[in-house]
Amino acid sequence: MKPNSEPGGNKAANARIEKDSLGVREVPAEAYYGVQTLRALEHFRASGLTHPGSLLRAYVMIKKASALANAELGELDSRRQRAIVWACDRILTGKHLDQFKLDAYQAGAGTSYNMNVNEVLANLALERLGKPRGDYEYLSPNDHVNMAQSTNDTFPTAMNVAALFELEPLDDALRKLVSALRSKGKEFRRIVKSARTHLQDAVPTTLGLEFDALAEAVDAGRSELIRRSTLLREIALGGTAVGTGLNAHPQFPRCAAKHLSRLSGLKLKPAKNLIFAVQSNYRIASLSGALRDLALELIRIANDLRLLSSGPTTGISEITLPAVQPGSSIMPGKVNPVMAECLNMICFQVVGNDLAVALAVQAGQFDLNVMMPLMAFNLLQSMRLLSNYLPHFVKECLEGITANKDRCRRYFEGSIGLATVLSPFIGYLKAAGIAHEAYGSGESIKSLAIRKGILSEAEFERITDPLRQIAPGKSATGRRKEKEPQPRRRKKI
Repeated sequence: MKPNSEPGGNKAANARIEKDSLGVREVPAEAYYGVQTLRALEHFRASGLTHPGSLLRAYVMIKKASALANAELGELDSRRQRAIVWACDRILTGKHLDQFKLDAYQAGAGTSYNMNVNEVLANLALERLGKPRGDYEYLSPNDHVNMAQSTNDTFPTAMNVAALFELEPLDDALRKLVSALRSKGKEFRRIVKSARTHLQDAVPTTLGLEFDALAEAVDAGRSELIRRSTLLREIALGGTAVGTGLNAHPQFPRCAAKHLSRLSGLKLKPAKNLIFAVQSNYRIASLSGALRDLALELIRIANDLRLLSSGPTTGISEITLPAVQPGSSIMPGKVNPVMAECLNMICFQVVGNDLAVALAVQAGQFDLNVMMPLMAFNLLQSMRLLSNYLPHFVKECLEGITANKDRCRRYFEGSIGLATVLSPFIGYLKAAGIAHEAYGSGESIKSLAIRKGILSEAEFERITDPLRQIAPGKSATGRRKEKEPQPRRRKKI
């Protein structure tokens, strides 16, 4: 391809000539994209990665909504409007997706991406009207498809809309994760075990209560994600270059948001301050931060499952995770917690993506942040990673977890944490003395307390009944229980 072919020069038979502000270029005749996309394809060959389909879907809806709004406001004639809308519908039904291959790392602000969409839609619309591709005098990517818009207001709007699209499957996946954890909490509600603090024996609990707490952690992260997502419903569309609305009808922001809401199924509205909406990506940073916080909780949960299942003979082994593949190429019979390990990797990526988003958000200067393509790629990738993997994690890991009841009971009965339960009845110092002696001798706290005549076996059993000790006034399931007679406390010696 000759970089600067002049009109009238030798043109390849399978090419057409297009012109932009930098000159003329030969564009493949079969391409619906144009000269600006061609330049971007040549210059930005960084990763081979592309933005997810949710961003393209959002962008094309913005173009369709804008065409409808401009026609409604008398700015765009009905013939061109109908052709642009038809072209948008072609893309939204999954056609011509091979025309959108720009690298995720590209020109600042997303100008290349915006022009890729504009050019493809313009050439599809031209064909619909019986015109040749590249006849931009009749229907222009800039003057008609991009009417009353700029990259600077369409790209942040597309980020918002795409993130809201990605939120729906992610929320569904998180709800199923919460449900699975709660189901295990119910299943394990009466399995007594020793809690651990500082990785050391602590007071009695149940496996069910621990799983209930994991469910609450995920649900808290999910709720915060939904709360912050409401910020994205204010959009920059109509602000054009710097938020002042230059070259747009005064009613365009309201009218375009109305059409975009209908097309997307989302409740969108123009930002209260369009200049702020173009300058700042605070909303994206906020949602990314919520994803990071959720990922941190998921990392903690995955690690707890790995530790609780460690062993099976030399670790904790209070639970067993389903075996999904052999665990070693050299150690026969080894099974690893691979589903939890994969969840860790995904969540580490989400945390890293958030750092990239944070650095991009703070890099805004004056009236625009040019790092939006990076924000979009990382934010949407994080959402897609979680929504894709969590259903598999639930099905292939959580639902198949089994409790090793005997191991849980044995650890509970041998735990020096039982001394804490005895403390209100025999006094802190005496309980501490028994705990130290038990640790040093290997004799159980129960055996010591009975042998020394501090408690009878019946008294010890009543006092250390774990389901009496957990969450005073509540049962192991978290529901309030009826009052029960408490053992009479012995006089302190």
